[in-house]
Amino acid sequence: MSQGSRPDRVADQIRSELALLLAREVHDPGIGFVTLTRVQVSPDLQLARVMYTALGDDKTRATTAKALDRATPFLRRHIGQRLRLKRTPEIRFQYDEAVAGQSRIEQLLQELHGAPREDESDDT
Repeated sequence: MSQGSRPDRVADQIRSELALLLAREVHDPGIGFVTLTRVQVSPDLQLARVMYTALGDDKTRATTAKALDRATPFLRRHIGQRLRLKRTPEIRFQYDEAVAGQSRIEQLLQELHGAPREDESDDT
């Protein structure tokens, strides 16, 4: 466990518990392949913003978002039971655009690296 502030420690615990719950307890086929990238907890521990990514196109991403919204009450109830906090934080799932942007940049760099340069001659 990290030696940081309490919200950081609670965020780490929430992330690990949510990952276990999504993998083992939630049986909604709409969730698909979800990766929890990070959790940000407010200083008063009342709100947990869960950043995630999902494999697939925009339609799959929308389906995953709806399925996570449906599963939120179940997940929050189990988080409250497992972490034994005075008040269980409200959980909000948010798609992590930073990871998608990073993947796009990597793809563009690969395309640039793989494409032949104009100043190279084809004389062999």
